[in-house]
Amino acid sequence: MHTPTHARNRLVTPFVLITAATLLLTACGSGSDEAAVAAAGRADRIPTTDVVSALKKDEKAAKLLPSGTTHLTIATNVSGQPPGTSILDDGKTLAGQDIDFANAVAKVLGIGLRTEQASFEAILPALGSGKYDLGVGNFGVTDERRRTIDFVTYINDGQGFATRKDSKLTKVTDLKQLCGLNVATGAGTTFEATLEENTHLCTDAGKKAYKVQTYNEQGAIWSSLQQGRSDIVMSTINGLRYAVAHQQGVKFLNEFHRLDVGFAFKKGSTLTPAFQAAVNELIADGTYARILKKWGTTGSAITKSEISPPEVKAP
Repeated sequence: MHTPTHARNRLVTPFVLITAATLLLTACGSGSDEAAVAAAGRADRIPTTDVVSALKKDEKAAKLLPSGTTHLTIATNVSGQPPGTSILDDGKTLAGQDIDFANAVAKVLGIGLRTEQASFEAILPALGSGKYDLGVGNFGVTDERRRTIDFVTYINDGQGFATRKDSKLTKVTDLKQLCGLNVATGAGTTFEATLEENTHLCTDAGKKAYKVQTYNEQGAIWSSLQQGRSDIVMSTINGLRYAVAHQQGVKFLNEFHRLDVGFAFKKGSTLTPAFQAAVNELIADGTYARILKKWGTTGSAITKSEISPPEVKAP
């Protein structure tokens, strides 16, 4: 879930990718998502099953596009960690859950996509300037973002926690449990925003505030945790589950707050009705379920796509 925000303690560290030689499948906890993720990992660290190319144009959805629309420019960020966007071994092909959804919608609408890579922080502001037509990157739908961005939802993910297996932490239900700890998360994300906005909870309770450590690459986050510079990681639920199934010594703790995720557009975009119709067509024809199964995220399915729904607040 990515959103522009001021970083308190930004640590820019070279990307550290978990290589196949160091992967160990250690499914943690229970539930269909964890099992599906582990199964996918046994076959291929980055799933490459083609679930998109056979799709046909849906004329009804395509008619909702603005007249003359043939190509769109889409911005995404390469996180290096499935189900987020990664680059395959050929050094150029993008793969990930968001990429599959974007390509599937393009097929349904009968349009081409020009995909550009950008940082998380840059994508949403650039939509308003017209640099990109839309952005993908596990963008959570929040009320703050809805003021300037329109969304078309396609999955439900959210915020979660993971830590080392030797940690005494078992479940985080209150951010005051983090007091005095070093918390690693992605730069420019809703996780960073949530953490920064709530550090006062510790000081208000007379405790030492937790320290927010932000990184630009997923590999750097896990390196910080494994090497003991961080005590806990806050990130996407699906990303955390995938990560702990593919490396030693870490465990998924729990989901903290669920959020709808959507394609991001500038406010007032005329593209949203067509994209909503395309996602709903994918749900109806079974392609949607196949994409989720490929990435081990069936627990994040939605039953229908919506345009900029209100944020579901944490209890």
